[in-house]
This record gives sequence, structure tokens and C-alpha cells, in this order.
Amino acid sequence: MEASGNWYVVYTRPRWEKKVAATLLHEGIEHYCPLNKVTKQWSDRKKIVMEPLFKGYVFVRPVQVNKWDLKKIDGIINFVYWDKKLAQIKEQEIDTIKRFLHQFKEVTVVTTHAALADEVLVNQGLFMDLKGLVIETFGNKAKVKIDSMGVSLIATFDIKNLTPIRKAPPKGDQ
Repeated sequence: MEASGNWYVVYTRPRWEKKVAATLLHEGIEHYCPLNKVTKQWSDRKKIVMEPLFKGYVFVRPVQVNKWDLKKIDGIINFVYWDKKLAQIKEQEIDTIKRFLHQFKEVTVVTTHAALADEVLVNQGLFMDLKGLVIETFGNKAKVKIDSMGVSLIATFDIKNLTPIRKAPPKGDQ
């Protein structure tokens, strides 16, 4: 039996995230498949659909079952590894994703490499005290990237709700 309540990430077959989540629910295994509301445009209509935020991934917390038995579930390909170790996700990171999806309507996930930008602290709202990097500014708004689990969550904030922590070095100082 798995003694701890650690969160792990499983890699699923393409477009099987919701099916895997339904199977995990049926098996009574705690999981989280973050869904994002997306407006799809067809030639004759628009429709709001729920799409997985992380394509190909589902978070699991197998407290009552052996975590290795999860690989037997149809649609699960393998666990995700980080630095040759089974990737473990902190509860705080799962909560951050839930808050992002609750507060923002348009959340995108991008895999990025370190970008030169000002580091800021969010000083109001649900994301108070979280640090991020400004990746774009327009008028009195700024797009801020908050890193979590090797991916970046991006949201738009009013500049007045951000406190600069560290200025990005000039481009010639790399």
C-alpha cells in the first residue's frame, strides 16, 4: 500500500484525459484533471467546451492502492518522471491550478524556457503573495507567468496590483 498522500502525474493516451479521470473516479482513486472552458467556433455555431488544461496528463493521489497498479488502467501510459525520479506534485501546486481556473476565464499553459522579464509579486486577490514574471505589458495591464510543475500558467493583472521585486537585466548583460 502507498503510505503517503503524494500527488503524481500520469501520462495518458492522446485525448484520453477525461476517460482516464472517469475510470479513476469509478475506481475511487483521488485524481484531478483540470478542465478549462474553451469557446470552439464551427462554421454554423459557437460552443463552450471543457478541455483538459494539461493535454495528456492527469494528477493522481493513490492513497488506498499501490501506485504501480495505476498503469494497468486503460488509457494510462506511464508516470511522469523528473530528473529520473517519479515526479511528485505538492498540494500547494494543485491548489494554485484550481485557483487559476476559478479566477480566470482564459488560462493557457505554455512550456517556456527562462525569459528575461521583471519579477513581480501579486499584491491583491486570490494570488496575493505569489511571484511571477512579466512577459507582456499593454496599457495598465500585464501578462504574468507563474511557474508550477515545469509549465507556466499565464494570467493578466492590473499593473497596480503588482509590486516589482527584481528588474530584468538589460539585454546586453546575459
